[in-house]
Amino acid sequence: MNRKTLTALFAMGIAASLPAAAQFQKPEDAIHYRQSAFTVMGTHFGRIYAMANGKIPFDAATAQSNAEIVAMMSKLPYTAFTPGSEKGGNTKAKAEVWSQPDKFKAAAQKMQEEVAKLNVAAKTGDIALIKAASGSTAQACKACHDDFRNE
Repeated sequence: MNRKTLTALFAMGIAASLPAAAQFQKPEDAIHYRQSAFTVMGTHFGRIYAMANGKIPFDAATAQSNAEIVAMMSKLPYTAFTPGSEKGGNTKAKAEVWSQPDKFKAAAQKMQEEVAKLNVAAKTGDIALIKAASGSTAQACKACHDDFRNE
């Protein structure tokens, strides 16, 4: 590569990283981001869970689209558990998020694995598979809430 190309790629890399670095300038920004991601994820998961448990009519296409959203959103909130954000604003995160980071990371990974299984099940359109996967996903969510979230 020539020098101009390398310089341009370097400049684009720096420019692309600036928004991420500036995204959480205050602890409240990180808290708001992660709470928003969890809210969207929870809303869409709730729709699937309600269908799987017969509380609302089952619609395979709706389950599938909601599962895709849950899968995408499940990857977002964890970048916002930044140092200092345990003290700012209205956080529901327990101190254990920061004092037991390996356990927290494992719980997040377990939830993401269960969400991925839910997404696969939703693509089949089979309510029995969706019900089983939504139950496992709900258990993973609850386990993390029990250990790392103040109600």
